Amino acid sequence: MDARSVALLRDILGSTGWVERTRALGLALRTTRSPGGLLVVGTPAEEPWHLAAHLGDEARLAGLPQLAPTLVRWSPPPGAPAHLRIGLDRIERAGRGETLFVVTEDRAPEALLERVGDARRTGATILALDGGDPDLEGLAHEALAVPERAPLSFDGAQHLVSMAAGETGRRPGLRERLARLLERVSGPQIAE
Repeated sequence: MDARSVALLRDILGSTGWVERTRALGLALRTTRSPGGLLVVGTPAEEPWHLAAHLGDEARLAGLPQLAPTLVRWSPPPGAPAHLRIGLDRIERAGRGETLFVVTEDRAPEALLERVGDARRTGATILALDGGDPDLEGLAHEALAVPERAPLSFDGAQHLVSMAAGETGRRPGLRERLARLLERVSGPQIAE
């Protein structure tokens, strides 16, 4: 999903409260103090590499090095590049000033919940984007649940959160948003 598609999704969801909720979670990601201190983890079946890539792009484009994520993997292959070999033991070293962002549409496995609880006790900030897992949400400082009946997909929510995390400027006003929408609906102006 490109930036224009995400902006259109924001416009469509503007009156639902989802934009504000995803923005709050995106801004919470920025509280990480240092590059590499934003740890992003999923489940053994679903690693959030796509979201991590978008956060990396947002960090670079917005000039926010603390937003550059560390993808934590359940079973990193030994020959993988260094940035793709970071295993669960990294969560054990998480501490103050770092953020553990758990991203899972399914319920978090018990092994992950234990590590999340340990990271919280050592001072890491816990954030979650999930499908409605009360155990995970109970451990998180801030969580956003995207249930099946939500007006957006779990993937769409990830895109909204990552875009919000990288926002540095002011929010466009009503006139600007309407002008963008009108341009999309009517098409580009072609000189004759």
